[in-house]
Amino acid sequence: MIKIVATLGPASSTHDQLRALSVAGADVFRINMSHTSHPNLKALVETVRAVESELGRPISILVDLQGPKLRLGRLGGDRQLPAGAQITFVLGETASDAQAVPIPHPEIFAALKPGSNLLIDDGKVRLVAREVGPDRITAEVVQAGMVKNHKGVNLPDTLLPIPALTPKDRADLDYALSLPIDWLGLSFVQRADDVAEIRKMTAGRAGVLSKIEKPAALQSLDAILELSDAVMVARGDLGVELPLEAVPGRQKQIIQAARHAGKPVVVATQMLESMISSPIPTRAEVSDVANAVYEGADAVMLSAETAAGAYPTEAVAVMDRIARAVESDSMYRSIMEAQRQEPEATMPDAILAAVHDVTHTIKAAAIVCWTKSGSTGLRAARERPEVPILALTPSKTMARRLTLAWGLHCVETEDAHNLDDVSERACQIAYAQGFAKMGDRVVITAGLPLGTPGATNLLRVAYVTRKSA
Repeated sequence: MIKIVATLGPASSTHDQLRALSVAGADVFRINMSHTSHPNLKALVETVRAVESELGRPISILVDLQGPKLRLGRLGGDRQLPAGAQITFVLGETASDAQAVPIPHPEIFAALKPGSNLLIDDGKVRLVAREVGPDRITAEVVQAGMVKNHKGVNLPDTLLPIPALTPKDRADLDYALSLPIDWLGLSFVQRADDVAEIRKMTAGRAGVLSKIEKPAALQSLDAILELSDAVMVARGDLGVELPLEAVPGRQKQIIQAARHAGKPVVVATQMLESMISSPIPTRAEVSDVANAVYEGADAVMLSAETAAGAYPTEAVAVMDRIARAVESDSMYRSIMEAQRQEPEATMPDAILAAVHDVTHTIKAAAIVCWTKSGSTGLRAARERPEVPILALTPSKTMARRLTLAWGLHCVETEDAHNLDDVSERACQIAYAQGFAKMGDRVVITAGLPLGTPGATNLLRVAYVTRKSA
């Protein structure tokens, strides 16, 4: 089953609101540090953990770092830029020339080349640079529009020499890691080095989710995936810096690359946008969510719909219904089978490919993975089997983190003691969690020696018996 990420905000910050979202189908809660103070972050994390304890199942928390924001400086007043006009941008927070537009980012002046695009206010105004100097840019307006104080600036053709982590991000990251959070979202990734930096800082204390929202990241996608624990198709900024018509194709490219790498992939931005103010979505939005499910995404995300909308719980419930309808469609199963990759020449990949085939052949009720590092669970999810996957782990941290991945129902339990325990407890938990009934078969995978991370080499079929129940 695809997972649902719900963004927290004014419409979803109390215990009752979070509980309602969880019951409606939310698996992961996203906290956007662009709008969250440290005290508020702590309070939200504590509330999520209280709901988690009450519901008795792992809930994942994604802390989304703001990242570097490029903005105009302070203008004398709002200005209409007509098409064909020559506009001068100057370095600084303000401009002495009333006709010039200030930009307080020297890195833009250092990196921009003549002929490159310069977008303002989410692409509402587009200019092309004609002359570039160390403190002055002359650009021609291609798409007319209004510019105002501190509006955002995007440079889709330019690889900027700026780090992905600002001083604010570093402070937010340090504080977030002092709390029981599970994922850190890295914004405006341009290169693999950006991911390497945050990996070094997190030191395994949280998973690193790289947001693909800049064209430069697409050029280094494989290298970024290799260093990331998960990725997000962040269609908001990606849709600003790329032509709108190119975004659906890039979405498919990112999902396929992530699936091949065995990394969870989230599709985000404007999925049920109309539900910010309406109790029902548009038909186009329903199709958008359904397409992400058909493409094999691990999770779909709600932003303002749950953070500030009038119908946050309804939005989650609608998304859950769409996902369930798609995944019960025979077309979905045929697409997933067609997308399966040949297993890599490793024992774990061969075992999990066999688990998928055996499960289908014997009509097993569930797959049970004993996983310590999470790799076995992720490999099982990559196969997109037609039955639920129970990921049994001794680590509460890993149970929460794996909640982001497609199809994984995570259960914290102590490590198996011997081979009999591997089978008996797998059957007991599958029965207790409602995924199998007496007489059903489950397919179990684990690693020998028991408790060895990444050593998946065992496939076993077991019956759920009265003893198991």
